[in-house]
Amino acid sequence: MSFKQFEIHPKCLRAIEAQGITEPTPIQREAIPVALEGRDVIAVAQTGTGKTLAFSLPSLTYLAEGTRKRTQMLVLTPTRELAQQVEKVIAPMARTLGLRSVCVFGGVGMLPQTRALRSGTEIVIATPGRLLDHISRGNVKFDDLSILVLDEADRMLDMGFMPDMRRIIDRLPEERQTLLFSATFPKEIRRLAADFQFEPEYIEVGGSSKPIETVRQGLYTVDAGQKTKLLSTILNGSDVKSTIVFLRTKHRTDKVARLLNKDGFTAQAIHGGRSQSQRDKALDNFRKGHSNVLVATDVAARGIDISGVTHVVNYDIPRSFDDYVHRIGRTGRANETGDAITFVSPEEHKDLSAIERGLGKSLPRTEWEGSVSVRSNVRSKDNGKRNPAKKKSSRPRRRYARAAR
Repeated sequence: MSFKQFEIHPKCLRAIEAQGITEPTPIQREAIPVALEGRDVIAVAQTGTGKTLAFSLPSLTYLAEGTRKRTQMLVLTPTRELAQQVEKVIAPMARTLGLRSVCVFGGVGMLPQTRALRSGTEIVIATPGRLLDHISRGNVKFDDLSILVLDEADRMLDMGFMPDMRRIIDRLPEERQTLLFSATFPKEIRRLAADFQFEPEYIEVGGSSKPIETVRQGLYTVDAGQKTKLLSTILNGSDVKSTIVFLRTKHRTDKVARLLNKDGFTAQAIHGGRSQSQRDKALDNFRKGHSNVLVATDVAARGIDISGVTHVVNYDIPRSFDDYVHRIGRTGRANETGDAITFVSPEEHKDLSAIERGLGKSLPRTEWEGSVSVRSNVRSKDNGKRNPAKKKSSRPRRRYARAAR
């Protein structure tokens, strides 16, 4: 199948073909035709499967064929890094269509963002907090908005973001298309989404709440005080080229990065306590290979799309299965293979059980000289069945959806 089979604007097609992208991924095959009809969508698929293009291509096609207006498309993301990543995908295609985009997030000066918003930029990619700052100052209005996208929608609709989300959505026109994309979408989040979508088409591809098959998963049991020693041993492996190490707190992230540098690795830390310039520099160095270890809190688990990451190490085990899926999705992207290694101490056995219940099986344990006993309440079972994508419904489109071509 080719992208040419969709009614996508020819300039968008040429832009992605220039990047060597010619065949749509499963989530793109399912979501693009529905989005082109103007329908609301909930699209759930694993990380690294091309969700950004799945909402960008139909949205930009619609904007290109209509009359230019101020702030016609709004993309909301939970992190600065994801906002920047989405903007990198959208901006080149938008420019070929004569459309302008701006990326709005905190940690940097407001003046350039203010100028872009006040000039009438058609596409805004933003984090909620900084966007609300601009709204309060009268820098942006949504009278002409026709498309709202929530990327990593499960995070955007959890209780931490929900108050800000409601304040933003209350300012948007009711007659709009709303597209929600995520790697996981729990039932309770889906109930929240019902408040601001109209008969959405639910699309689920590839066992969305499971890690992609290109990621090999493993587990090391270890006393908490031995984790850094074990990490150094793993990073010295001949097959370990580029690694993201995840921890829970900013302080421990900085501490582990310092210890790794003392051990001879080139490690850099990234977390919410670092300035935007520091975060950008750390990511750029990691992307270019100037550093081979990125030590991060969960701020990097969503939205960091760096090719060639061979390993992810959960130094601190994630507290939820969804966080586990997002973390290890930083490797094994775009059909590459990768390894995800999780450290677990005896006191973390409840977190391990939650992850293994989500997987439907026990993680394979690697024996080493420092192995310790850790309980698990999950028995391995055959988990080979995958949830097929749901069929498209025959429900009528919204009365204010754009006309079919």
